[in-house]
Amino acid sequence: MNARPAMTQNDFSPLQPPELGTWSPALSVSVVVPAHGGPHLELTLAALAAQTYPDHLMEVLVVDDGSEPPIRLPEIRPVNTRLVRVETGWGISNAVNTGARAADGEIIQRLDSDMVACREHIEALARWHHLTDYLVTIGMKKFVEVPPLTAAEVYRARDLGEVFALDKAVASSTEATIAKTDGLRRSRNPYHVCTGPTFALPRDVFHAVGGLDPTVVRGEDTEFAYRLAMHGVVFIPDLEAQAVHLGLPAQHRDRERAVRAVEPYLAHRIPLRRDLRKDAGRRWLVPYVEIVLDVGDTSETVVRRAVAAALDGALQDVVVTLVGPWARLHDGRRSVLSDPRFELRLMRDLFAHDERIRLIDEAAPTPAPAPFRYRGPVDVPLHRSTLERMVETVQKDLTGVLVVDLPDGRTARLERTSALGRALLLAAPGDDLDDVIAVTHGVRHVPPDRYWPAPPAKPAPAAPAPAAPASARPGAGGGSGGGAAEPGEPAVKQPAQPVGAVVPASRTPAERTLLGRLKSALRPD
Repeated sequence: MNARPAMTQNDFSPLQPPELGTWSPALSVSVVVPAHGGPHLELTLAALAAQTYPDHLMEVLVVDDGSEPPIRLPEIRPVNTRLVRVETGWGISNAVNTGARAADGEIIQRLDSDMVACREHIEALARWHHLTDYLVTIGMKKFVEVPPLTAAEVYRARDLGEVFALDKAVASSTEATIAKTDGLRRSRNPYHVCTGPTFALPRDVFHAVGGLDPTVVRGEDTEFAYRLAMHGVVFIPDLEAQAVHLGLPAQHRDRERAVRAVEPYLAHRIPLRRDLRKDAGRRWLVPYVEIVLDVGDTSETVVRRAVAAALDGALQDVVVTLVGPWARLHDGRRSVLSDPRFELRLMRDLFAHDERIRLIDEAAPTPAPAPFRYRGPVDVPLHRSTLERMVETVQKDLTGVLVVDLPDGRTARLERTSALGRALLLAAPGDDLDDVIAVTHGVRHVPPDRYWPAPPAKPAPAAPAPAAPASARPGAGGGSGGGAAEPGEPAVKQPAQPVGAVVPASRTPAERTLLGRLKSALRPD
């Protein structure tokens, strides 16, 4: 296998796979076939028995997901076929995970038990994995009505067209997406087409992202593909890896219910599906942006302001992670007021029970499965529009990292999780991840003006009214007039804010104190 090439976005053009039948495979493949009942399993296994991939490098694991009666393997099947029974749990995700745990192959090939693959199917998908090890290869499928057919006929057929009426087949909706995006090379979200019935990936990658989620009973393949995208993989559809799906998909039978059934699973777990997160005030399982703030030895007051600003932004779909030495805190006997970690303990007790706030000792390498992470100085609170505008900027051209250069020389940044994941896969020890991301996704530096906008200019004050006689003024004669401005006094004109000043949008008394702190912190030396 060659060294990992640094591919840009999902453009796999640098890879040149060998032509089918002209090369010698070396990697072992485990084909995992989940089955519940498996009425067409004998046809699936007959097609796998006729594959061009070498027998000694291919095993097939049929995972019996609680079939009654239990599945029995048919006579026509691949040489190395094993039957694995699910002991606990149920569903496709659980069955695929069960098979993957039992697999010996270096490549996991997922294949549904109602799929009939062409002879070159496994070879076509596996050839890419001999080039590098961070790919997910996707097979093609068409939907056909099930004809009267025997396993022997499938095994003998040299081409799918010999046994299926392909001219009457229903094309998968993913084919149009693949065609419109230059084979996914220009796709913004290529994980969308990785829809389950046939795909292959390195076994190490499968386990690195945690396998399929057994709590997802609809759309489990899309949710899994999304997490693979956050891991940094490249998705490659292979048009020569043809197959037919026996019977029409579920959405053709009851489209409205099929769409409704999958919505809650994807809404909670795929933040990029903004169309599914339109309910105001909702909290979701996976946030859109993780806001990471390093508290260090910062006072509780400053951290509290930063957290309040983060949670009160226009973009509410966030979680705040406070990085600090929380593990050093113990709950044994101590002096409460003279505790040397008084500020840290105060912060922990203040934020411990808010589900939107996490306290960790060290930030994770990536915020996966959240698609974005913000990192910036804790003493520079976010403006209400900061995150919304940063995300808008990076989504225009899928920038990997957006760096805001603050006036005092420090930076704030929004990181794309898939770009971080790719960089971690490609970087050698000691490499700067931003250097890698600059090649694969791009790093952009911008001034703060748009992301920390100054408050709008106030209209000029009206001409002051004539002053009232002293005797008519409130508080005249030694009464307690406090410090308030009196009628007829001209308002004190506030100095204009410089362009790009990092200040809160409003000017409440509490925020005026914060404004002073920000201006002081960001004033150039």
